[in-house]
Amino acid sequence: MTLRAVLFDLDGVLTPTAEVHMRAWSRLFTGFTEARGLAPYTDADYFAHVDGKPRFEGVATFLASRGVELPWGADDDAPGSGTVCALGNEKNEIVNRMFDEEGIDPYPGSVAFLDEVTAAGAQVAVVSSSRNAPAVLAAAGLAHRFEVVVDGVVAQAAGLPGKPAPDTYVHAAQVLGVPVEESVVVEDALSGVRAGHAAPFGLVLGVDRGVGAQALLDAGADVVVGDLGEVDATILDWSRATSATDGKDA
Repeated sequence: MTLRAVLFDLDGVLTPTAEVHMRAWSRLFTGFTEARGLAPYTDADYFAHVDGKPRFEGVATFLASRGVELPWGADDDAPGSGTVCALGNEKNEIVNRMFDEEGIDPYPGSVAFLDEVTAAGAQVAVVSSSRNAPAVLAAAGLAHRFEVVVDGVVAQAAGLPGKPAPDTYVHAAQVLGVPVEESVVVEDALSGVRAGHAAPFGLVLGVDRGVGAQALLDAGADVVVGDLGEVDATILDWSRATSATDGKDA
């Protein structure tokens, strides 16, 4: 089967913003856990509870891991620690300050892969849990490359559950007019890989940015690479992709 669409996650796949997000979450939760005498926040908490999820859901999942219950609050709660939304909005302020201070450059290998798949005729979209996806794409010089962006704002407006539910990826494929079985999901997060596997999409391509190749395979990735520069456009030919990888870590 020929694969005709490539659906990219943003943070950690196209741009190294996942690293910035990791540090922003650490700043937020390190202070929170210290103030309450809780077990310290670690990078393992990011991968287990936060990575790939909508911001407020990530907050709630981490709090639950420490046995903390806070009221959900409203989306526009002022930054602080009184509600789940307030904590999420504080994290958003932290990460936006970091973007302003540090800037954003896309992964060269990801841009090369994007060039290859578009040259091969594939349609492309970005599917991100972030509400900042358009701003990140613009800052990275990639906004003009994607006519379809399904981000946290779009998901909320359309009533779509976030990853690991497959709905946001399915929605992007529908907007492109390509069946899910003819679409590729490209993800670095376990929740995103599970979303691609659940549909199921024609191919789930995992990018190991730290969570571990085996963990991505266990979550449902068909192929795992360390960088998208390792992949060429022949991955769009499903028969060749499956015979070449046979489900093994690439």
